[in-house]
Amino acid sequence: MSVNATNISAGQALAMLKAGWQAQEQGGLTASWMLHGKPGIGKTQVAESLAKYMGGKLYDVRLTTIDPSDLRGLPYYDHAEKLTKWYRPEDLPSDAVPAVLFLDELSAAPEHIQPTVYGLLQERRVGQHVLPDNVMIVAAGNRVEDGAVAYEMGTAIADRLIHLNVEPDLDDWIDNYAVKKGLHPAVPAFLKVRPDYFETTVQSMEQDHMIAATPRSWDRVSSIMFSISDPKLRRIAIAGTLGAHICSEFFVVADEVEATVAVTEMVSMPRRDRVKLYPDTMHGLQAMVFGLVGLANESNMDPVFEILVDTMDLVHLRPKEDSFPRLPLAELSTYGFESVLSKLLEAGLGLEILENPIYQSYSAKRRELGLEIG
Repeated sequence: MSVNATNISAGQALAMLKAGWQAQEQGGLTASWMLHGKPGIGKTQVAESLAKYMGGKLYDVRLTTIDPSDLRGLPYYDHAEKLTKWYRPEDLPSDAVPAVLFLDELSAAPEHIQPTVYGLLQERRVGQHVLPDNVMIVAAGNRVEDGAVAYEMGTAIADRLIHLNVEPDLDDWIDNYAVKKGLHPAVPAFLKVRPDYFETTVQSMEQDHMIAATPRSWDRVSSIMFSISDPKLRRIAIAGTLGAHICSEFFVVADEVEATVAVTEMVSMPRRDRVKLYPDTMHGLQAMVFGLVGLANESNMDPVFEILVDTMDLVHLRPKEDSFPRLPLAELSTYGFESVLSKLLEAGLGLEILENPIYQSYSAKRRELGLEIG
């Protein structure tokens, strides 16, 4: 059976779960939620982000690797009452700290574990172990058509859940995950040019290829780029992560980015001296913007703002370059500012932004151009 729910991005799924938590806190809704989606699209990251938003813990329970006793606990004999009782397992939250009970791989759980899960999803209990009100239950799993280990979900479980059908969305992933996590700038720069390589599970299945590109694998590519310096070994590792063909195309951009983008150096030098360091290609400028977002904090706000402001004016700052007039410099600058501001606002720096003279000058310039009202 297909999951006949609305298709949403991982960012929308997180927003929905946040609203669900707010409703649960207010006593208006206590429900169990289910994230459906292909392998590697960020379901676990959604649960992790939700736990962070709640200010609580994440209890990650992989249902394919446990027995019912792992959730019910161990029996012991109470001699005073002459009863068999059960020690509570550590995988079930029990204290006053808010928590997400993340039941991963629900759609692949073997039949013998499912009756135990029924009670958790509907009654929020296993045997005598009752979940506190400050626990939110989120399950996740792949769909049968995703090519992963998954079974058809019966109505007995399906009826106990609010279903969220998560589909990969590149813009959502870049803005709400890659940029905020500070992934290697070559990754979002490449995917902006080749969005068809963001998630290739279906194509890989059709070609009978084992390896596919997924949001999770692109996260791993970023780690490889940062941690393996030897170019040959780096390519071997990334080919084993994305497949040889995508790896070859990725390094066309990655090599250019590494050769032309020096974001850390740009931030640390005087404004007049950094003009010569701006990349003169779309790949390079995009990677520069993503790198700036990753670096941006309260201490380097001024140089980051200066670099983004000057990006709009590269046609005049480097008049001999014939590539800049053909590039969307204003759009790149605007996107960079929006991303940096979002990051800084999340860090509680709203007042510092408003009082920053460079930002004030940037806003004034945009108003002159009719790009901003106010």
